Amino acid sequence: QVQLVESGGGLVQAGGSLRLSCAASGHTFSSYAMGWFRQVPGKEREFVGAISWSGGNTYYEESVRGRFTISRDNAKNTGYLQMNSLKPEDTAVYYCAAKWTKVEVTLRHGYDYWGQGTQVTVSS
Repeated sequence: QVQLVESGGGLVQAGGSLRLSCAASGHTFSSYAMGWFRQVPGKEREFVGAISWSGGNTYYEESVRGRFTISRDNAKNTGYLQMNSLKPEDTAVYYCAAKWTKVEVTLRHGYDYWGQGTQVTVSS
C-alpha cells in the first residue's frame, strides 16, 4: 500500500497561486493513478482532477479547468496541484488520493488511499 501526505496549503488572496504537493511512500508511486479532491465543511467531497500513472493523461473538473494543473514526478514519488487565479470559492481542504492500476487512465472515483488533507483558504 501507499501512504500519502499533502503539503503546501495556506492563505492566499484571490487571484493568487498555490502549489500543493502529495508525497507518497511505501510502494512504487508510478504504479498508481492519482487524483485531487476538495471538501468544504458540511458538503460532500468534490473531485478536482486526476492524472494517470505515467502523467501522460490528465482530467479536470470544469470549475477548475484552465486554472489548475496536475502533474507528477514519479522519480520523486510526488504529485502536484498547481492552482492559479484562485477564487474564494476554491477555499477547502484539499486531498490527494491514489489507486493502484496498470491502466493508463484518469479516475473520478474508486481511490483506495487518501492523504490527511491540507487547508487552502482564499480571501476576497
